[in-house]
Amino acid sequence: MKRLLARYADAMDRISVFIGHGCSVLFFACIVVSALEVVMRYGFDRPTLWSTELAMTLCASAWVLSVGYVTQRHRHISITMVELLVSPRTWRLFRLVQMLIAFGAVAVLTAALWKPAVKVLSRTEYSGTAMNSMQPTYLKVLIVVGCAFYLLQLLANVIRWAQHTEGDVSGGH
Repeated sequence: MKRLLARYADAMDRISVFIGHGCSVLFFACIVVSALEVVMRYGFDRPTLWSTELAMTLCASAWVLSVGYVTQRHRHISITMVELLVSPRTWRLFRLVQMLIAFGAVAVLTAALWKPAVKVLSRTEYSGTAMNSMQPTYLKVLIVVGCAFYLLQLLANVIRWAQHTEGDVSGGH
């Protein structure tokens, strides 16, 4: 069982790293779209109708999908001063409490977002902007997907914590 859990944690780490690295392309695309808008607006006095909405969607997608990577790397915002004030054993216990609280909070968030996400799959929602994209539909579903990645990676981190391998954040890379 221990090996199976370790294999799950390794696989989840690899998935999170792969998706996290892939999200860098979305951030780069957002920069390109934003730069194009600046050139079109100020260079040619021809602003686009779509660039702001597309840039927001790209950034939101990257942010939501990279949560597993951030969690796998233990790169969430933390109060490192507390780590300096308590013993390593106490800090390790704090990390477990943090992961369990995060798991509970994200599970509640996922449950709250589930019905709206399923609802938009049967009736598409549009942004109401000049572009009138289906951004609300896309993002409502994507946030649930991001929550699932977060929960799966938190589970992998708890497994690593229990097996005393939580310092191994490389995911085999």
